[in-house]
Amino acid sequence: MVFLALAPGVVAGLVPWLLTGWSSAGAPLWVQAVGWVALVAGAAVLLDAFARFVVEGVGTPAPVAPTEKLVVGGLYRYVRNPMYLAVAGVILGQAAVLGRWLLVVYAVAYGATVWSFVHWYEEPTLRRQFGTEYEDYLRTVPGWWPRRPRRPTG
Repeated sequence: MVFLALAPGVVAGLVPWLLTGWSSAGAPLWVQAVGWVALVAGAAVLLDAFARFVVEGVGTPAPVAPTEKLVVGGLYRYVRNPMYLAVAGVILGQAAVLGRWLLVVYAVAYGATVWSFVHWYEEPTLRRQFGTEYEDYLRTVPGWWPRRPRRPTG
């Protein structure tokens, strides 16, 4: 719970508040409605992904207390990084609700940062920790664009 409050809480809560003060630039109502849908969906996916790390992975998303098992169930069957995508959805939802382009720019910067983290740290670490199980997962589940699950090859 501490990691949930610290990492996504800061990235999708504190930083957007510091950038905007939650002041609205007056987005059209339909844009705000789409934003609320993205915000709520992102929060739901984030909570589900965190719970899956605890229940299925027997650990946490925090690098200091990683999972003992590779998490491949639930939304992780469709995309390898639902947690990062959920946080981006929350930020983009806030951008739409508030009508603030600054949050769109922030979401792009966030995306570049997490892509780099995943590419240079997370994937090599998971390869070392889970070996061929992770390699099979890489081959069958996309990193960033969700799709229907495929059967592992080999």
